[in-house]
Amino acid sequence: MTKPFPLLALLAGALLSGCGEDGTDPVKPDEPVAAAPTPYNLTLPSNFPQPEAQPADNPLTVEGVALGRQLFYEQALSVDNTVSCGSCHRQELAFTDGLPRARGVNQALSPRSAMSLANLLWEPKLNWDGAAASLETQARIPIENPVEMHQSLAAGVARLRQMPAYPPLYRKAFGENALTEANTLKALAQFERTLISGNSRFDKFQRGDRTALSPDELQGLRLFITHPDGRNRGGNCGDCHSGDLQTNHTFSNNGLDVAPADRGLGAITNQPTDNGKFRVPSLRNIALTAPYMHDGRFQTLEQVVDHYNEHVALNSPTIDPLLLNTTNDPRQQSTKLELTATEKAQIVAFLHTLTDTDFTKDPRFSRPQP
Repeated sequence: MTKPFPLLALLAGALLSGCGEDGTDPVKPDEPVAAAPTPYNLTLPSNFPQPEAQPADNPLTVEGVALGRQLFYEQALSVDNTVSCGSCHRQELAFTDGLPRARGVNQALSPRSAMSLANLLWEPKLNWDGAAASLETQARIPIENPVEMHQSLAAGVARLRQMPAYPPLYRKAFGENALTEANTLKALAQFERTLISGNSRFDKFQRGDRTALSPDELQGLRLFITHPDGRNRGGNCGDCHSGDLQTNHTFSNNGLDVAPADRGLGAITNQPTDNGKFRVPSLRNIALTAPYMHDGRFQTLEQVVDHYNEHVALNSPTIDPLLLNTTNDPRQQSTKLELTATEKAQIVAFLHTLTDTDFTKDPRFSRPQP
C-alpha cells in the first residue's frame, strides 16, 4: 500500500486543525483565553412576583446578554439578510411591530400578529399557541419559520462564523469553540429575559403613589378588576389580565368567533377542547401595541372594549367560562356586559396608565451602534 506523501499529510493535518469538532473556529495561538463571564445583576420591580425558574445551564451574564442583544438585531440570521428579531419586535412599540400580522422575508405574512416581548421572564409558555416552553426553544421558531426569517439556524450560524465581530463575542460569553446553534439560542434567550417593563404610572400606584392615577383612571382600574355580580359594576377584565403582570398566564377562547378558523392551542395539543384558545397576553404597554388580538382585527382599545361589552361569541364551543353569565344589568337578564359609554372610556383611560416609557426608551434594549 502506498504511504501518504509527507507534505500532503502535513497539509491535511493543517486543514483539520483549522476547525473545531463542531465546525467552530478554535482560539488562535496568539489570542488570550477569555475570562469567565460576569454574572448579570437583574433588578426586578418590587411589586412583581418571583419569576419562573430559569435554566441552570444558561445563567444570565453580562457577556451573554450583550451577545444576545447583538443577535436580536442581526439580519444575517434571515435568508436574505433583511429581517432580524428586531424587525417584528420594535422597542418603541413595546417590542411589537404595529401590523395586524407579522411580516417576514420577501414580505411574507404570518397568520398572527407579533406579541410583545415584555416580561417574558414570568411566562411558562410562549407564542400565541404555547408552542414553546422556554425562550431557548422559542428563539429557533422565528428563525426557521418560512414566513418569518426562513433560514435554518445552522445556516445562520455558518454566516456568523464568517463575520469578524462574532467569534470573539461568543468566546467572551461561552468560552472556546462557542459559536454554535445552542449558544446562539442561549444568548437570544438571555437578552430577552432582561426585557422587563415595570415602571408605568400603574406600577407607581401599586408601589404606593396614590397620586399616580387621575380620578377617571382610578375608576377605570376599579371597573377593570371587578367581576360584575348585580351589586358591583365591573368590566370583568381582571379575571384574565390579573395582578401586576396583567395576565393569568393561561390560554383562553375570548369569543372572537363562534367557530375559530385558527385553532390556536388546539393545533399544538390536538385536543378539540383547546380549539380557539390563545395565550392571554399581558396588557402592559397596551396603548402602544395596536392592532389587537392574535390576528390584529381590532385597531383601537375602544374596539377591544366594545368586543367584550357587546360582541363576545358566547356560543363558541370552547368559550372561556369567565365570560359567561357576566353582566352589569341589575336584573341579570342580559347576556352582554352592559357597560355605559362613560365606564368604557374610564377603562380605556386606565389602560393608558400601563405604558412604560422608561422601557421603550431604555438604551440597554436598543439596536447596538455599529
